[in-house]
Amino acid sequence: MKTKKIFKKNKLLIHIILIIVSVSMLIPFLWMILTAFKTNAEATQVAPFIIFPKEWKLDSFIRVTNTVDFLKLYANTILFILLRIVCAVVTSTMAGYALARLNFLGKKFAFMVVLLQMMVPGQVFVIPQYQMVSDLGMTNTIFALVFPGLVSTFGTFFLRQAFMSLPNDLEEAARLDGCNIGQIFLYVFMPLTKSAVTALSIFTAVFAYKDLMWPMIVNTRKSSQVLSSALAQLQGQYASNYPDLMAASLIASVPMIVLYLIFQRQFIEGIATSGGKL
Repeated sequence: MKTKKIFKKNKLLIHIILIIVSVSMLIPFLWMILTAFKTNAEATQVAPFIIFPKEWKLDSFIRVTNTVDFLKLYANTILFILLRIVCAVVTSTMAGYALARLNFLGKKFAFMVVLLQMMVPGQVFVIPQYQMVSDLGMTNTIFALVFPGLVSTFGTFFLRQAFMSLPNDLEEAARLDGCNIGQIFLYVFMPLTKSAVTALSIFTAVFAYKDLMWPMIVNTRKSSQVLSSALAQLQGQYASNYPDLMAASLIASVPMIVLYLIFQRQFIEGIATSGGKL
């Protein structure tokens, strides 16, 4: 009985801690929503600090939407994200399958290279990647934005784990039925890793959506801007107008929130099923 009581107390304490942590993570998002509806005077007032706006006004949203062409930015960003997802899924599924199920010379070394590249910060590759894009004359194009995402080391590792988690009996049965490597990959393993592929697509979309440095480096044209770089320019334009900044940020956040709400089940399933052995 004593042990059960202690266990219940510990469980309750853990739940309380998790709730506090979860709420603390929501505070910046809630602050953004509340500030977007405030006046600039209310947003910058220190004492007494105003949590809720006295009047819920849409002035900030009206100013921002009149200044920024969000439809164009959404179109550019969606195209950019879709191309990144296609590149990541195509290359990662093939590379992940090869590292998980095929035997070839240098397989362990190739996997070590993938792991090492995952440990190196992405900023290290910015200069050589920019030089390559510049030499190809591709700056200020959609190809330049997509270039770093042509191959995803994270995606390769992620899908390798998903392929590794599937039983060998499936592959052996397919071989007995006369399937070649391509058929086994397309018709046996790919349908069984749909959740992991969906999760990778969501990860890639989120990483691309919040990518700021690369779009600002390779793209200087307003007509081909994406949301992240456009918001960064707004920060300079509305440096002291927090409600306008928060309104723009809130508008830019909507697609990712909707994406997660629609695909949250696949997202969780993908993470759960992609575990496996190294």
